[in-house]
Amino acid sequence: MLTWWCAASPAHTCDALICDGAVRSGKTVCMALSFLCWATACFDGAQFGICGKSVSGVRHNVVTAVEPWLRRLGLRWTENRTEHYLELGCRGRSNRFYLFGGYDEKSAALIQGITFAGVLLDEAALMPRSFVEQACARCSVAGSRLWFNCNPDGPLHWFFVEWIKKCRRKGLLYLHFTMDDNLSLSEPIKERYRRQYTGVFYERFILGHWVVAEGLVYALVAEHPERYILHELPFNDGQFYISIDYGTVNPCSMGLWCVNGRRAVRVKEWYFDSRRAQRQMTDEEYYARLEELASGYYIQKVIVDPSAASFIETIRRHRKFLVREAENDVVNGIRVTASLLAAGMVQVMDVCRDCRREFGLYRWADEKLDRDTVIKENDHAMDELRYFCATILSREFRWVDWRKR
Repeated sequence: MLTWWCAASPAHTCDALICDGAVRSGKTVCMALSFLCWATACFDGAQFGICGKSVSGVRHNVVTAVEPWLRRLGLRWTENRTEHYLELGCRGRSNRFYLFGGYDEKSAALIQGITFAGVLLDEAALMPRSFVEQACARCSVAGSRLWFNCNPDGPLHWFFVEWIKKCRRKGLLYLHFTMDDNLSLSEPIKERYRRQYTGVFYERFILGHWVVAEGLVYALVAEHPERYILHELPFNDGQFYISIDYGTVNPCSMGLWCVNGRRAVRVKEWYFDSRRAQRQMTDEEYYARLEELASGYYIQKVIVDPSAASFIETIRRHRKFLVREAENDVVNGIRVTASLLAAGMVQVMDVCRDCRREFGLYRWADEKLDRDTVIKENDHAMDELRYFCATILSREFRWVDWRKR
């Protein structure tokens, strides 16, 4: 990766480099360093793009990560945080590197009209296709090259289909990374990462395979219920939270959680299916059930489905509970939840019958899509479980990295 663009390399005629594979395999830092060295060695007074899911993500994952290496190489740089660019110079040469965030389809407009001598797309599989293709179209300077890295997704993902599977036809260099390629990782650290992921996430993030998500989402709970379903609460005190998946026509699920040390247990639940009951409840009635579930406990926070604006306002109006909108990235939230379950940090009391029932029914959809989806049935306690894990355990307690890979 470091020298593919050099004249002595057999790959120097390739127009682009694609690197995928396992997490923590070193591909991002190595690619960023190679990209900046290539740009400095081959151009002067040119413009380049460094793109990621967000500008802050680019700054953290790419710029900050390579700063120590740039100093050792004697490169000088200044950063304009207002206009999001770096000026990088060495031995009389100077180039400008713009930072872009490809968050959604609208992001493609941000990059239109600019001319690049090269572009680096960090985590290309997480960005919209329109943004990636617009960034590539901006590279019209003679000698320009494209640089991509990503962790795998599903086998029907557009980036895998259009770029990786067609790399030879397009004259691209494709390199696959594993954690063993990162010589800074010790064996105990690598083993910890292997324990952190399960199912499809193990296949993708540890083995680096582009595989389909299928079957039960949390299959490990069905396979080893004795590890995750408790008959007695292992502790008597801790910090208590309530997570809620709000529904009027659809079921409403509330779960009471206790966090003690490095363990979180779903102590009890309240679950209401309006179709089964043949009646709907008002926000005030739901709030009354919330107070009943919280009775006898000091609740740190109530985490609620962010789409439930009216119910969130009802909770705030009563001025009894601190309420927070839940993190609602479905696939990333599932990844976080699966990691916490695999680590034995999240368990459920046997009295949580609807949560236990949904563990055995919550499945990946088998639709032929280029993204992962779950079947929108038997998912209300599962959504509420995900809200708690992604918002409190991951974001606030930082038990697992909440950021998109």
